[in-house]
Amino acid sequence: MTDVSRDLVEAVRVRLARAGVEPSAAQVAVALRAEKSVYGDAEILAVARALCADLIGAGPLEPLLAEPDVTDVLVNGPREVWVDDGSGLRRTAVTFQDDGAVRRLAQRLAAAAGRRLDDASPHVDARLAGGVRLHAVLPPIASGGTCVSLRLPPRRTFTLEALVEAGTLAPEAVQVLTRIVRARLAFLVTGGTGTGKTTLLSGLLSLADPGERLLLVEDSAELRPLHPHVVRLESRPANLEGAGGVGLRELVRQALRMRPDRVVVGEVRGAEVIDLLAALNTGHEGGCGTLHANAAADVPPRLEALACAAGLSREAVHSQLAAALDVVIHLTRGRGDGRRRVSEICLLSRAPSGYVEARPALTFGRGGRCSAGPAFEELMERTS
Repeated sequence: MTDVSRDLVEAVRVRLARAGVEPSAAQVAVALRAEKSVYGDAEILAVARALCADLIGAGPLEPLLAEPDVTDVLVNGPREVWVDDGSGLRRTAVTFQDDGAVRRLAQRLAAAAGRRLDDASPHVDARLAGGVRLHAVLPPIASGGTCVSLRLPPRRTFTLEALVEAGTLAPEAVQVLTRIVRARLAFLVTGGTGTGKTTLLSGLLSLADPGERLLLVEDSAELRPLHPHVVRLESRPANLEGAGGVGLRELVRQALRMRPDRVVVGEVRGAEVIDLLAALNTGHEGGCGTLHANAAADVPPRLEALACAAGLSREAVHSQLAAALDVVIHLTRGRGDGRRRVSEICLLSRAPSGYVEARPALTFGRGGRCSAGPAFEELMERTS
């Protein structure tokens, strides 16, 4: 919008606020006439959309959130807005009038999620309607201006064939991954932030037998498997008084009482790892989830750290891990092109030390080059 139209929108906003009415097209037309401005239907609708976005939506970010391939919208103060659309971060032409406008947007979004964001509580992590994750930080903690991070849930479910076309999977990986799911091996999809873990896990769960009952336990409902029998449990943050929160660990326990064929934890990141390992050791085959890790080899130490922090000894963790989990599917992101790729499929097994390690079964290089690792034959035997 031009500077003149911004001034006009602000004037109309003030009139509507004083009148206490919603920014509908009819009310905007009345306010415009009161401003002694003559506009056609197109201009009136444009002002109405701008006001709706600014008063009850995401303001200037609305067009970015509507783009089908965008997964992240990142605001670094009023002059920098970045998006990730699957090909790495790129800066957009979107700007805010000043830092106050960014702050008002962040506070409105936080309030919509029932959270507080002000000088006394200068940061917030919340979940918005539709599964969008919000994180915001106010100055002076964010010295360059108010920062807002929005993570959007997947818009559609990718099949493994679609992931091959997108370059995420090498063609050789499809048959191996299909065998892992059909053999009901327990597995983790791992990788860094934004590597496509949830997208791949949704595609893999779509391969599960239609007669199976999938129990999905998530912080935010992001998994979208194409499957006829899916039950979702979603965590709930505490309210402003600190009461009413329901965490993932409690939800995993509830899922085990709901006759699951597969228990799926959207993201393993805390004490729920104990209950998940226990579940996979008590007849619940085919369980899976995602985990943040820098490499497949880092997965056993990462799970060890989480479980030990929750009260298990190191020996107990590895005993549970050896019996509970079978496979790690690791994703990376290209530094040059930003593309997400499956880089390794590893088998978890005990080392001579007694501790679990990730042994490569298949490794995928740039260009889809595939090479078999020392655990390949054992993986084929387990999935035969």
